[in-house]
Amino acid sequence: MARILITGMSGTGKSTVLAELARRGHLTVDTDYEGWTDGDGGPWEEERMTRLLATHEDVVVSGTAENQGVFRDRFAQVVLLSAPIDVLLDRVTRRANNPYGKTPAQQEEIRRYTIEVEPLLRRSATLELDARRPVADLADEIEALVNAPSPQG
Repeated sequence: MARILITGMSGTGKSTVLAELARRGHLTVDTDYEGWTDGDGGPWEEERMTRLLATHEDVVVSGTAENQGVFRDRFAQVVLLSAPIDVLLDRVTRRANNPYGKTPAQQEEIRRYTIEVEPLLRRSATLELDARRPVADLADEIEALVNAPSPQG
């Protein structure tokens, strides 16, 4: 059993994968949609995340570049969902649950941020998954990590 951090750029489907894992009965925290970020979209509320991780050995959490650095050492695995920029931009323009990414200026921001930040996320990821794969397949791989025996036996 393990704590898993899922990271990736806007449009990779982190929330969709988390929803599938929650449907399967796993504890998940979606930092984008459950009020875990401040009003500016900044890092997690550190105190709240510290409490969550102190009380749950098995949890799957979404993460960003900002908060990945703060909490990386508290997760057994960091899974990077990755897809080509054109796929990300197509997805963010079609999603209904988040308006970010629909304007040309926001799309250019996503493009620049992906080029700059994704390589940093890749360096600390323990597993990279192609976000173009079916959600069920991605959830299967992450679920296997959650269900793996802990290193202590």
